[in-house]
Amino acid sequence: MTQPTDIRRDHPPTALSLAASGVPVLPLRAGKVPFGNCPACTKNACGGRPNMKTPGPCTCPSPCHGWAAATTDPNVLNSTPWVRAWREAAGVAYHPGGAGLTVVDLDNAEAIAWACATLPATRTVRTTRGEHWLYRGAMQGANGVRPGVDIKSTMAYARWLGPGTGPMTALPDVVRALTVREPAPARTVSVTVPAMGRGACPHRTPTYLDRGIAMAEQRITEAREAVHATVYRTFLAVLSTHGRCGCLTETHTARLFTAAQAKGESPRHCADAWTNALTTLGLSHV
Repeated sequence: MTQPTDIRRDHPPTALSLAASGVPVLPLRAGKVPFGNCPACTKNACGGRPNMKTPGPCTCPSPCHGWAAATTDPNVLNSTPWVRAWREAAGVAYHPGGAGLTVVDLDNAEAIAWACATLPATRTVRTTRGEHWLYRGAMQGANGVRPGVDIKSTMAYARWLGPGTGPMTALPDVVRALTVREPAPARTVSVTVPAMGRGACPHRTPTYLDRGIAMAEQRITEAREAVHATVYRTFLAVLSTHGRCGCLTETHTARLFTAAQAKGESPRHCADAWTNALTTLGLSHV
């Protein structure tokens, strides 16, 4: 499939054709930027969310709110405000995530070389400076995931530069991983470890405590949502079982804090959760 050499003509027919195939579209001004908010929507007076993190609840008939204005509705695309915008438009853009797609935007030759060596082959579209690699599947968009590489999918827009060439493949984990932030290195935080025990530990062997700490680490590591609450509940469980016997050490709490920070918790959040658990169990002044 060949790619047109001039995409700056007949924007409305192009937009209507894309919309008919289920691809949400919007007009772009010169400079590859969306049309700004109309006077009624200036500074999100209409109720649209700041920074366009969510699409509404604005019902403005103009192509406001950037990527969130993208639509497949032919009535909207043919409406007077949009027709006026198309006359001024320098190009057509689309919302990849709204079409179930992800675009890996490669800005230069070095980025393309990296993609060729790292990513599975898929449909490619030539751009002014590089290439767009299109995959089936949506994810959170992000800019600057590595030098010369942006991810355009949900809450983002990409220029329409033609259908591209080659078969489109499924979105691979290696692309999803580009937007995952590496957890900050665990930092030492001073915490209070209760020392109520006298003499032998009632749990008899260190193995019991080690097993309990390992299970707590696993519970935190496997949390997929409500990480704050999971960390607090795990700290509470550990302290309720081991906090009064005198066998819990700074080494054990450091293991728990490291697991929590690997899930994105800050050292301050860890310390607060630990202190709150101590207070709940009446151990804070021990």
